[in-house]
Order: sequence, then C-alpha cells, then structure tokens
Amino acid sequence: MQSDNHKLFQQMIDETLASGAPVQEDRALREHLQSCAVCEEYLNSSTRAIATLAGFSFEVNPLLHAKVSASLSQRAQQLGATPLSRRRWAFACIGAFVLTVAGTLLDLQFRSLIAAFFNVTDVHVQQGLLHFWIVSSLSPVLLFLLLPLLSRQKERAL
Repeated sequence: MQSDNHKLFQQMIDETLASGAPVQEDRALREHLQSCAVCEEYLNSSTRAIATLAGFSFEVNPLLHAKVSASLSQRAQQLGATPLSRRRWAFACIGAFVLTVAGTLLDLQFRSLIAAFFNVTDVHVQQGLLHFWIVSSLSPVLLFLLLPLLSRQKERAL
C-alpha cells in the first residue's frame, strides 16, 4: 500500500514537472513531500535531471543545415509550380460523377433485397441512399469543380 502511495505521488511529481508548474502549488503533494523523504529525493533527482537535459545542446553543421533548408525550399517550389491542368480536373470530375451514378443505379437494383435483409421498406432504403450515398458522393464532385476556381482566386489575391 505504501509503495502504491509513493507511485501515485511520484506520478503527480512527474506531471507537475512536465507542465512546468511549481510543485508548491499542489497542496497535497507539498504536504506529502514534507513527510516523505523518498518522494522528496525523487523530486530532487527529477529536477536535477530536467535541469541537466535543459542545458544540453550541440552544434549543427551549418552546411548541412543549409543543404536541408535548400532541399525543402526547392521541393516546395516544385510542388507549387506544377498545378493540375483543366483537362485533368475535368477527368477527375467526370470520373467521380460516373462512379456516383453507377453506384446509385447498382444500389437501386438491389433496393428490395437490401430492404428485405434489414427488414425496412423500399422507401427507407431509397432515403438512405439519397442521404448517405448520393449526397456524400456528390460532395467530392463539387469540391473538384471548385478547387481550380478557389486556387485562381488565391493566386489573384497574392
């Protein structure tokens, strides 16, 4: 039982030190530390370890840092310089629309089977298809249509 009590207070110490708040703010922890040498030693060693780690630093090769920064900048420029053409956007929109229509027609063919399986009426299946299939499938189609317009507006604003 005493070991569990120490573990609980040591966890409180860890959480307090991780948050950066002073240990003195927690009344129960402060009172326990006054009466428990084990937990007080744990607090002192944890504080020393954090102070040691905070003072640890090392030099980075400036040439390596410059190479990494240049590589990241170059890749970002490459990605920004290759926008999708209108033709690719059109194919994406048409493909999404065709898949939506084909999936809807396929589901409607099996509407009575689905209704019998879930023990609902055909009307409920049709409403479910409308809400969960068609609306959610048309949303990406509309997004594909709007993205080129939004990117052009962003370019004009810059």
